[in-house]
Amino acid sequence: MRTYQELFRTREFTPLFFASSAQTTAQTISGLALGTLVFGQTGSPLLSSLAMFGPALAQVIGATTLLSGADRLPPRAAMTGLTLLFGLGTAVQAVPGLPVWALFLVLLCLGVLGSLSGGVRYGLLNEILAREGYLLGRSLFNMSVGIIQICGFAVGGILVSTLSPRATLLLGAVVYLLAAMVSRFGLTRRPPRAVGRPSIADTWRDNARLWSAPPRRYVYLALWVPNGLIVGVESLYIPYNPQYAGLLFAVGALGMLAGDTIAGRFLPPSLRERLVVPLCLLLAAPYLTFAINPAIPIAMVAVLLATLGYSASLLLQDRLMALTPDDLSGHALGLHTSGMLALQGLGAALAGALAEATSPATGMAAIAALSLAVTLALIPGLRPHRTGPGRGPLPAAAEDGA
Repeated sequence: MRTYQELFRTREFTPLFFASSAQTTAQTISGLALGTLVFGQTGSPLLSSLAMFGPALAQVIGATTLLSGADRLPPRAAMTGLTLLFGLGTAVQAVPGLPVWALFLVLLCLGVLGSLSGGVRYGLLNEILAREGYLLGRSLFNMSVGIIQICGFAVGGILVSTLSPRATLLLGAVVYLLAAMVSRFGLTRRPPRAVGRPSIADTWRDNARLWSAPPRRYVYLALWVPNGLIVGVESLYIPYNPQYAGLLFAVGALGMLAGDTIAGRFLPPSLRERLVVPLCLLLAAPYLTFAINPAIPIAMVAVLLATLGYSASLLLQDRLMALTPDDLSGHALGLHTSGMLALQGLGAALAGALAEATSPATGMAAIAALSLAVTLALIPGLRPHRTGPGRGPLPAAAEDGA
């Protein structure tokens, strides 16, 4: 599978893609509306920021309690039901007079469910596409998320200003409903990939099983830590240069889109394994130039080059799937997403604290250097491992952590 046209000719890919895109659209516009609503009620930048990005941190709770359901629930029913719950929660947040603590309680619940939703969605993507098609499919999903977020924030801003935050939240709930309908009527009924009922005990057991094999452990660390630290660097764009921060974010989005397109569409399989570490290094190295407080044109070039390195995540996900049994694929991908978002939040906090003590430019360069150091430390465990033909589990020794 080499072209995007082939993806859309694959049965069920199109409804899954559009259901996911609609859900991302709803998340984007409702998140902006909720952040605006909370800021209007409290005047607190911190609470407003948590309203927009707090659900990412809440996914850690879901990753330790609900993730076993990613492979033990029927995918179509799970996707439909979870999307309806997102829509219901968003509609509740639009209720006039709802206190701020209640808004955040709903937000916490939706964030916890988000970890399960990601596991179900990407586990189904892995099931629908042939082994060689997952990388291409995930690259298209990543590109759509970037484009939707850029456009969604712009459209959401217009909606919030012309309508109201509560009306925009209700519109987001309607988009969630449309996404649920696409899932229900566009996807076919499939059995769960794993047997048994989901439980907290199963979630912990499967997390331990995934973490026990050293090759997978190194892949998870490479997916979480360098990426999370660099998101911390990006969180300092505004303090570095408030006037041109939007331009830096836009250039970064362009770099990510280009990197995902190249890695997903044009890289031959023979190069993918060899480029994992260089791309992780590229993700951080250009940011070292911020140690000299570069002018905006140089900063833009550095950001563009660095964000090409985000494509390492695609290659590492492809390796993760090669190292993971089919009955754990949704759980494995959900754990990746939840861990990545949690590390991004921690990276932003670390970068902000360092910038407070020094300067934004110094903080950016220092966090980038730390990301480089982590990647260099992970190199011995990121050497390519043979997993045999096709998808499937590691040998027993590897599964046991030997």
